[in-house]
Amino acid sequence: MDTTRAILHVDMDAFFASVEQGDDPSLIGKPVIVGGLGRRGVVATCSYEARRFGVRSAMPTAQARQLCPDAVYLTPRMSRYAEVSAQVFAVFGEITPEVEGLSLDEAFLDVSGSRKLFGTPREMALRVKQRILEVTGLRCSVGISHNKWLAKLATELGKPDGCFEIDHGNRERLLDPLPVGRLWTVGKVGQAKLEGAGYRTVGDLRRAELDTLARVIGNQAAHLQALARGEDLRPVVARREERSISAETTFDIDLQALPEVRAWLLKLCERVTERVRRAGLKGRVVTIKLRTPPFHTETRQCTLGIESDATDIIHASAVRLLETWWREQSRPRLRLLGVSASGFDADTAPGDLFAAAADGRKDRVTDTLNQRFGSGTVRRARSLDT
Repeated sequence: MDTTRAILHVDMDAFFASVEQGDDPSLIGKPVIVGGLGRRGVVATCSYEARRFGVRSAMPTAQARQLCPDAVYLTPRMSRYAEVSAQVFAVFGEITPEVEGLSLDEAFLDVSGSRKLFGTPREMALRVKQRILEVTGLRCSVGISHNKWLAKLATELGKPDGCFEIDHGNRERLLDPLPVGRLWTVGKVGQAKLEGAGYRTVGDLRRAELDTLARVIGNQAAHLQALARGEDLRPVVARREERSISAETTFDIDLQALPEVRAWLLKLCERVTERVRRAGLKGRVVTIKLRTPPFHTETRQCTLGIESDATDIIHASAVRLLETWWREQSRPRLRLLGVSASGFDADTAPGDLFAAAADGRKDRVTDTLNQRFGSGTVRRARSLDT
């Protein structure tokens, strides 16, 4: 193992489904599928019991029902998953401050400076697994290596509940037989180009003449060949600032009535601003996302006069954007609606501090009740028509 860098990649196993099974032990051992349950819904994640039937993340829920009709189907509880995620990330912080979160259930940890305190990278990986199990009751997989690309690959090779290491000794043996599509920068188009030129495995790329490879894939040739050799210089970027917080929904039947769309918009704003406040942020930019049939997507955006985490302030701006867009349409119909807050790093401007304080008190009471009794327990009456 490289003595200068030690990287762990941690990925919770079937996170949403595992949280549901942990909260309801009657679900343990059963196929559990979490995602959108409507006609256009997709699977967010599923338990390993469901994966034996061929169910996968991002699969249409309708297809999952055909493959596994007897599964337990659940809508996501994002506030609960965020709560468990905070416990998981607190465990990471016990080992190192150098944590780059990729999602609620996945992160890179640079543990290079933690050896004197906690031992070898493998010992630290096992410690993380044990502590997460103790704190949350959930299992995770950990990949160990000297860079991010190989650490993430090690996690994939060790799943589920794995602790796998890729070092200089086994790197070439593990990489060479992999299909070129496993390289993290190669998409379907690039994979087709490479395979069409005879480069089917990572080993083929590693052994290729650079000039010949460049004629196939262009200026990405040197980068891909470095990955094929197991090289990756990207650092772990700790405390990455959240750029936006969003929520959206796809409707089973296209919406054509403005009051119904307004009700959905309020529900989405409640969801977004609760997450904004939970993260201790305030945003200045409000964006709405609108998709009309068949698949035309637009966004509308505005800037607030003052940074805010208040539901009523962000919702009022989102409504103005929606109503302006609605008036511009000859026959408005929506199949998807979304809203996001961003601009968290903007300088605070003076504003109506008394109104902000009043909104803050109301939102704090709402958040407290929803965190105690479950997301959506307290909602504004205007959103109850959804």
